[in-house]
Amino acid sequence: MPGSFSGGFECDDFDLMVISSEEVFEAKTKKKKSVSAFKEGEKIVFADLKENDFIVHKTHGIGQYIGVNTIKADGVTKDYIKIKYKGDDILYVPTDSLDNVRKYIGPEISNLSLNKLGSNEWKKAKERVKKNLREVAEELIKLYAKRQKMQGFAFSKDTPWQQEFENSFQYTETDDQLRCIQEIKKDMESTRPMDRLLCGDVGYGKTEVAIRAAFKSCMDQRQVAYLVPTTILAEQQFTTFQERFKNYPIHIAGLSRFRTPKEQKEILQKLESGEIDIIVGTHRILSKDVKFKNLGLLIIDEEHRFGVKAKETIKQLKESIDVLTMTATPIPRTLHMSVVGMRDMSVIYEPPQNRKPVRTYVLEYDSEVIREAILKELERGGQVFYLYNNVQNITKKASDIAQLVPEAKIDFAHGQMSSSELENIMQDFVDKKTNVLICTTILESGIDIPNANTIIVENADRLGLAQLYQIRGRVGRSGEQAYAYITYRRDKMLSEEADKRLKAIKEFTEFGSGFKIAMRDLEIRGSGSIMGEIQHGHMEQVGYDMYCKLLDEVVKQIQGQTIEEEVEVQIDLNVSSYIPDEFIENASQKIEIYQNIASCKNEKDIENVIDEIIDRYGKVPKEIENLLEIARIKNLAREKFVLKINQRGNNIIYYFDEKKFNIAVVEKLMKIYRAKIKFSPSKVSPYITVQISNDFEILKECKTFLNYI
Repeated sequence: MPGSFSGGFECDDFDLMVISSEEVFEAKTKKKKSVSAFKEGEKIVFADLKENDFIVHKTHGIGQYIGVNTIKADGVTKDYIKIKYKGDDILYVPTDSLDNVRKYIGPEISNLSLNKLGSNEWKKAKERVKKNLREVAEELIKLYAKRQKMQGFAFSKDTPWQQEFENSFQYTETDDQLRCIQEIKKDMESTRPMDRLLCGDVGYGKTEVAIRAAFKSCMDQRQVAYLVPTTILAEQQFTTFQERFKNYPIHIAGLSRFRTPKEQKEILQKLESGEIDIIVGTHRILSKDVKFKNLGLLIIDEEHRFGVKAKETIKQLKESIDVLTMTATPIPRTLHMSVVGMRDMSVIYEPPQNRKPVRTYVLEYDSEVIREAILKELERGGQVFYLYNNVQNITKKASDIAQLVPEAKIDFAHGQMSSSELENIMQDFVDKKTNVLICTTILESGIDIPNANTIIVENADRLGLAQLYQIRGRVGRSGEQAYAYITYRRDKMLSEEADKRLKAIKEFTEFGSGFKIAMRDLEIRGSGSIMGEIQHGHMEQVGYDMYCKLLDEVVKQIQGQTIEEEVEVQIDLNVSSYIPDEFIENASQKIEIYQNIASCKNEKDIENVIDEIIDRYGKVPKEIENLLEIARIKNLAREKFVLKINQRGNNIIYYFDEKKFNIAVVEKLMKIYRAKIKFSPSKVSPYITVQISNDFEILKECKTFLNYI
């Protein structure tokens, strides 16, 4: 197995000594992955369908998802999505059209009414929302258009030092990291000021991406400000930057309440004179007395955790300099802006090598379970975070845990401590002088202790979903298996929202859950201030996905862009095309594969789905091969402006878009098919009927016909 060692080791059992190349040669050598190896960012799956969920069909509106029905007729088997509408109306959606269906995302209101099939309700609701959106969109367009026209600083191409600096990174980058770095560098080299969102799950290597952007800025003698939400994280990131830049003449300083007034004054003088290249700190960086000689790049970690005043200052800075915003769970507004293409976004989907998902247990508080969990971690030489978010009683809690686990070396920390006290406590924990740290939510802001691989959260029902997700992300940052115990008070009646949050944190344990967490948070809390409170009711009418789509359309209209109407191709052929139960038993997994196939827009997408199916389930059966062939036919039909393909007996009928139909095609087809073809010049939708020659080659004959057009 190809790999690399950061250092050598001895193994007496095998009389083996391994010496790494880095111990022999002074320079670190590492094979770089080629840019051509970049894979495209995976599609964003907003939410998976479950029975009885409200769903939105883009043509028919809000209904209720009942399940998957397998229907057999005339020897042909197909799966359909069953959706209930108002008045017990039922719609069966073919699984190859599942890209038209989205889960309803918005506050779960009990009086959400279903639309009536065949009525104008849905159309009118969309028109109302669109009308309201126009005003909001015009304001946003002005803001973004202003930014687009601004002239910023165009950074130079990479220097040899940049290459050397990147090669000195001790880990192997993931493909996603490399792709994001390239996207950011491209933005920095443009004259337009960068405003890019870097989204990646906790521990996915966003900091290294930011560090490389910072180095690039320093190569052009432009200063960098790295803004983080808490003092502890500021100190930790300051240490990280110092370590990475230690071999280069780049001066780094930290600015937070951990610095004395005298130290702060000296730092500010050096920053203004240009002696400091990179400043890492809290919102203190945004104070009026902080002046830069030549600021080129602002990096913001978790912007939504800053106050209104700080955000206003950030907004002013964004007008002229390059800005990189990093987040693990994007707040809905930020996510929304990115989804509709009003902000550039880079996403790291791929976890670092050897990383294992955190095993998560959601349970009533049990002192015996807590004792076992702590001892289990201490026995393997690890450390434990114990989150107790009550400053008044934290001393007593530390005493209780000390009595419960006398074997542990315990300390506690909270945000109201003096800077020196907090610094000493954290340093003791880093140096392993203590092995259980009881602390408040200061923990959520990116503290990185690779040796701490168990976290216990008390009264988790009082915390937000995104908070819980961030907190859990503090463990499992090394190759060790990590554990999270999310607890709530015994016999406590949880509120509906708290119950949903705890279920969600348990459900989303797999890698790459940041997007799903953000969307589930939106679902639980409601849309809030995505576009301001005034928009809240409008989103409820159509759901989050449709709302984003309508805003995107309005924005393009205002900008004068031509909106290409999406062609919805309907295919009804006498071919068994479904996922057999014996191949995939799990209903939600089946839906996921149907979604993936229906979303394929080109051959590369289809090949990716085939690889995924083989990888997860084995050899692809004939019925699924037919589904994939229908996806290919659909894409081909869309290119040729074919709206519908139906089979009637031995004939296949192709219905064309009347506006884009080319009559010259008919003459060409007549020569090829002769007596087997018939043309009907309907004004609504002209159609061509073709007699099939082989009942077993229907899909092949369809593709051949479409390729002739």
